[in-house]
Amino acid sequence: MNEEVRKIMTTDPTTVSPTDRVADVVDQMLSQNLMQIPVVEGNQFVGLLTSYDIWKKNLNSPASPDQRVSDVMNVKVIKISPKDKVGTAAELFMDRRFKTLPVVNLRNEFKGVVTSFDVLRTALSEEYPHPILYQEVFSK
Repeated sequence: MNEEVRKIMTTDPTTVSPTDRVADVVDQMLSQNLMQIPVVEGNQFVGLLTSYDIWKKNLNSPASPDQRVSDVMNVKVIKISPKDKVGTAAELFMDRRFKTLPVVNLRNEFKGVVTSFDVLRTALSEEYPHPILYQEVFSK
């Protein structure tokens, strides 16, 4: 848990732009089995789009075909630095009850994501370096 987040984060996750159409992003999320997707403009992190955000925004009325990611995305997102510890990420996951943390540097440049699964995999590999079940899932 003392390892830096940059050692376990995904550095090239799928991202979307705030101007992308939500309908296109939903298709992308479904085809890639994603529940959340970082929103990046240039190299700056600007928000996170989750399946819950989409559902909540369109609960009472169907989405417009021209609805944009910026209309739905969450901009109040807790972020983490590449040099923060895995234990810090674990605490945030436990405290805030979300599954993905965007990783940004001090200039808010998007560097990747760390997920609760990344933290779980790290903890498991420390305790059990050679998993018996689901080895292909837990091995990097």
